[in-house]
Amino acid sequence: MIEIKNLKKSFGELQVLSDINLTIGKGKIYGLVGRSGAGKSTLLRCINGLENYEEGSLIVDGIEVKSLNNEAAREFRREIGMIFQQFSLLSRMTVYENIALPMKCWKYSKKQIDKKVKELVELVGISDKLYAKPREISGGQKQRVAIARALSMNPKILLCDEATSSLDPQTAKSIISLINKINNELGITIVIVTHQMSVLRSACEEISILENGRIAEAGVVEEIFLRQPKALRNLIGVKDLTLPQKGINLRILLSKELSDKPVITRMARELETDFMILGGEMENYRNSVLGSVIINISEENLRDVTEYLNKHKVTWKFIDCTEIDDDNRKGGEHNIKRSFLDNVVEIL
Repeated sequence: MIEIKNLKKSFGELQVLSDINLTIGKGKIYGLVGRSGAGKSTLLRCINGLENYEEGSLIVDGIEVKSLNNEAAREFRREIGMIFQQFSLLSRMTVYENIALPMKCWKYSKKQIDKKVKELVELVGISDKLYAKPREISGGQKQRVAIARALSMNPKILLCDEATSSLDPQTAKSIISLINKINNELGITIVIVTHQMSVLRSACEEISILENGRIAEAGVVEEIFLRQPKALRNLIGVKDLTLPQKGINLRILLSKELSDKPVITRMARELETDFMILGGEMENYRNSVLGSVIINISEENLRDVTEYLNKHKVTWKFIDCTEIDDDNRKGGEHNIKRSFLDNVVEIL
C-alpha cells in the first residue's frame, strides 16, 4: 500500500528526513514514533502529498506522490483521510455539517450526504449529538466527529497525527478502540503518529522509531518491546532499578506464548535452586500479552539457569549498565562485573 525508499526532505539547509525506507502493508495499523522534532509529522505530510520531498521514492497505492500535478494531487488526497490532534472542527457548524463538509465540497447529493453522515455517526458512536455544536460536546466526542469526517470520502488510508494526545487516558483508550474497530470493519490502512506508548501497544501492528530524521528501529511492535533496543530505551526512558550488590541480574522476557505460563516457578523447582525476583510487569498489546521479570541469581547458578532458559526458548538478557540510572551506578548498587560477564558470554 505504502512503499518509501531513500526518502529525503529538507527545509532550507535543515534536513528533517534522511534515507527513510519503510513499507506499510494494506490494511495494517502502522505507528511512527519519536521525540518532538524527529520528523514524524513531516513524513506523514509527505505521504498525503502536503509536503514535497527532494530525493527518493514514495509510492502510495501504486502512485509516486511527487509525480502528481495539482488536479491529480487533489484527487489523490481525496482517498486519504486525516485526523488531527486539535480536532479542527468548524465551531459555527453542527456535528452533521462538520462531517458533511468534505462531501459538500465534492458536490455529493443531499441524499448521499445524509445517508453517509448518519452511517458514520452510528459507527463512531455519536448519533445522539448529530445537531450539537462543537462547544456543546466533550473532547472525545469532538475527536469522534473528526474521525467521522475523515471517513466521509471512503478513504483507503487514514492518517492520525497525535490523535489522542490532547485527551485524558480513559478517553484516549476509547478512541484507540474505535480506530481498531474501523480497521477491522472497513479494512482501512491506518498510519498513526504518536509519542504515547499506550497507543503503540493497543493499536499498532508494526512501528518505526525515528531519531533525528532517520529510522533508528523498525519492526513488529511485540518484538521491539521484547527486545528493548536502544532506540526504544532512548524514547521511553528506563525505570529506576535498585539491584542487589551480589549475584547476576537477568531480565527474562515473556512472549505471548509464555506470558500465561509459570516459567519462573517451574525453573526454580526443576533446577532446585533459589533466586530473588526483583520486579516484573505484564502489559496488554493489540492481540497479546507480553511481560518481563527481573531475577537475581548466584554466579554458580548462571550456567544452569541460562541453559534452562535457552532449552525452553525463553528470551533473556543481562541487565545492562545502560539500564541503571546514574545515581545507582555512582552509589555502587549495581555490582555486575563486566569482565566476568564477558567471559560468560564467550562460554555460552
